[in-house]
Amino acid sequence: MSWCYTALDDARTDVTGQRPRVVIIGSGFAGLFAAKKLANADAEVIVVGKSTHHLFQPLLYQVATGILSPGEIAPSTREVLRKQKNASVLLSEVTDIDLKSRVLTLKELGESRYLPYDYLIVAAGAGQSYFGHDEFASFAPGMKSVDDALELRARIFSCLEMAEIAEDNDERNRLMTYVVVGAGPTGVEMAGQIRELTQRTVSGEYRRINPSDARVILLDANDRVLAPFGDKLSRKAQRKLESIGVEIKLGAKVVGVDVDGITVQNSVGDTEQIGAGCKVWAAGVEASHLGAKIADQTECEIDRAGRLLVNDDCTVPGHPEVFVVGDMMALNGLPGVAQVAIQSGRFAAEEIRAELAGKKRAGIFKYRDRGSMAIISKFSAVVKIGKFEIGGFIAWVAWLFLHLLYIVGFKAQISTLVHWAIAFVTDHRAERVITRQQMVGRLALKQLGADFHPTITGVADPDSIDPTSINRGVDE
Repeated sequence: MSWCYTALDDARTDVTGQRPRVVIIGSGFAGLFAAKKLANADAEVIVVGKSTHHLFQPLLYQVATGILSPGEIAPSTREVLRKQKNASVLLSEVTDIDLKSRVLTLKELGESRYLPYDYLIVAAGAGQSYFGHDEFASFAPGMKSVDDALELRARIFSCLEMAEIAEDNDERNRLMTYVVVGAGPTGVEMAGQIRELTQRTVSGEYRRINPSDARVILLDANDRVLAPFGDKLSRKAQRKLESIGVEIKLGAKVVGVDVDGITVQNSVGDTEQIGAGCKVWAAGVEASHLGAKIADQTECEIDRAGRLLVNDDCTVPGHPEVFVVGDMMALNGLPGVAQVAIQSGRFAAEEIRAELAGKKRAGIFKYRDRGSMAIISKFSAVVKIGKFEIGGFIAWVAWLFLHLLYIVGFKAQISTLVHWAIAFVTDHRAERVITRQQMVGRLALKQLGADFHPTITGVADPDSIDPTSINRGVDE
């Protein structure tokens, strides 16, 4: 049976009499765990994703800093679901949702198609938010995809390469300055790993520069790092970061990002220009555009981050067949973390399973807080579970264990453990290959236009990009 239809009028009638169809938008934590929970349900399950992999996003920074390879945190969705006979995977982008007709509009290879559903789980996740300044993205990539991580890896390591050949001292200092915007878990982990990389991993490899002289600056408009972790762990994390050489500037609002660096403004309105070769954006998220499309057709409101204010059972008003989960939902102040995504995805699947079996739905999603954690540096992390707070080596071991537990696939767990052993015991990093394509690929695609598709028009020519734009952005 065909999944997609080019004629909208035939989309619903073509599935009449078939098993109920559950369509899941997104293959992240919420989408994948929802699909797996529906393994034995008497339904057809279709996972629609813009990529072919399930991404373990909390470890993207380790791909960016050369510890892990993309395959270890991004297994193929098809491989993960290959034994689930009622599940299929569809590579496509959902561009519209017709809630009244229960039909999705998909676009891939320049062609629009239609996909009907009986139940819909919207788990499209969230992207990077630049708070109304999308022009910053050219100079300061975010950390939301494998492409982002590979580009940042190329930028991080290429700064040292260019500093090695730079003749001007000021330019050399600029190239050896790394700025991370956002002092949440991602920003803290990224800043700590960049510092360890320059201080230990590449020590002794350069002849004209000393990588340990590199500056790593962590910025945040808030008045503390890891604010959700509480005062005690926040202070502990800040002290540890400063002890390894990370410069922390709090109360610093970013008001400009350009070729040469970042401009910040303090609480009294004074501005400071920080010259930087590599800029990393780890501040703010914005939910998928699909949230606004759902809000336009229902009484459901959206918050400032584009998340839908869903019912207690994760559905949208007037549509008990539509569940919004993970980073796209706003419910009871729940944070945008992996555990919320996993649990809400499973809950939505359980509600559908119950109804298909003729049972009553549970009705209310109850989140079980499994805690928050962030790694600061080698052998040091912070963990908060309810009122229980711990930092240091024991927290680091707990961080390793829990992250290893949630990596999908036995082979990925073993290879990840090996790479961690290499990185944390010997200070070496196995994934340091960088290419010109990684550095300029995103910007080249942007220049070619949004409709560019490599399978049709060929791969962008890296030589068409000005090499001086690497790590400096592209003048718009």
